[in-house]
Amino acid sequence: MAQQVGRALKHRNYRLYFAGQGTSVVGTWITRVATSWLVYRLTGSAALLGLVGFAGQVPAFLLAPFAGVWIDRVNRYRLLLITQTFAMLQSFALAALALSGVIKVWHILALQLFQGCINAFDMPGRQTFLHQLVEDRADLPNAIALNSTMVNGARLLGPTIAGLLIAAFGVGWCFLVDGVSYLAVIASLLAMRLQPHLARAEATRLLHDLRDGVRYAAGFLPIRAILLLLALVSLTGMPYMVLMPVVAVKVLHGGPHTYGFLMGAIGAGAMIGAVYLASRTSVLGLGRVVPLAAMVFGTGLITFSLSRSFVLSMVLLVVAGGGFMVQMASSNTLLQTMVQEEMRGRVMSFYAMAFTGTTPFGSLLGGFLADRIGAPRTILFGGIACIVGGAAFLAILPKVRAAARPVYVERGILPQAVDDTTTLTEEMEP
Repeated sequence: MAQQVGRALKHRNYRLYFAGQGTSVVGTWITRVATSWLVYRLTGSAALLGLVGFAGQVPAFLLAPFAGVWIDRVNRYRLLLITQTFAMLQSFALAALALSGVIKVWHILALQLFQGCINAFDMPGRQTFLHQLVEDRADLPNAIALNSTMVNGARLLGPTIAGLLIAAFGVGWCFLVDGVSYLAVIASLLAMRLQPHLARAEATRLLHDLRDGVRYAAGFLPIRAILLLLALVSLTGMPYMVLMPVVAVKVLHGGPHTYGFLMGAIGAGAMIGAVYLASRTSVLGLGRVVPLAAMVFGTGLITFSLSRSFVLSMVLLVVAGGGFMVQMASSNTLLQTMVQEEMRGRVMSFYAMAFTGTTPFGSLLGGFLADRIGAPRTILFGGIACIVGGAAFLAILPKVRAAARPVYVERGILPQAVDDTTTLTEEMEP
């Protein structure tokens, strides 16, 4: 079982990436928690929490499509070295401002915008780079699932560390620890042995390539459906993360420890979901898993919005965290196994838009709604939207499977049909 779950780790470059990125992502989650807590402590405003979340993620929506075209043209390894270095400098800048006691909300907004610009290139770059780290393509789904396990293990550990650091030393140390953690991923990249990068034979105009990417993603039903559901869930469901300091203080009457434990519960659920995906041996059946996970996420949000108990809220956040992680990682896996290689950077940039690019608009809307109708009701409405979106995906699932089947047959993931009367639903069920 353990060998099955960790089979992608047999690839040396992926092992290095897993170790370095795992360390760095813990630091990233420490900074996320510290930033939200600092903004709420400085302002006491849910609306400003939403604005800061918007500033940090809207560049992904604006820049990711162009970043995807660029990623399909450049050396992704060098790109990641650059983005990780700039991200490290951003964290050190936050640390310097916070530790010196001069930090203001506008400083945070400006640095969040800067980090968002970095992420617009870094996130799709990392997603496409995974393809270069695993020599055996059969291990790619496991590598994606392990990557999600690593990210969500960090989500479990990072907020807990952040809560302790904030309570003991203040938010400045959180930013400093994050800055130092980037050294691990930079070192792991430098230690890799990769095949020489093959540049594209021709470089067409950027807008021409972007248009081709949009036509490809929008014209292929499985990719279009997956991206639209992920965008809906990120827009309506993910604002609950931004509102967590409000829930911790006003609903559950806690402090930084409460906030850290709530965020850790989300990470625990996500970790359980990631381990489930890593234990799977095939992508078959994920077409149904994606909408069902979105509905589980929505159900977790609705029940969490009604809870006034800290313990019950922790349990419900485990459910919500697991649901969203399974939907997000399953969507990633399906996209990576279906996409044409020459379109990989562009499609994964659209994935970044759907996953993180729509979230800032949800954060902004969620912050303003929470100021008017309260955080619990805002989270409740988001959960309802996730359930509706999942149900709509289930309704078109037979058409999605029919469109995806020829691709999987061509790549040897599905066997060639022996009898045309055999239904795709039967073939693609787990």
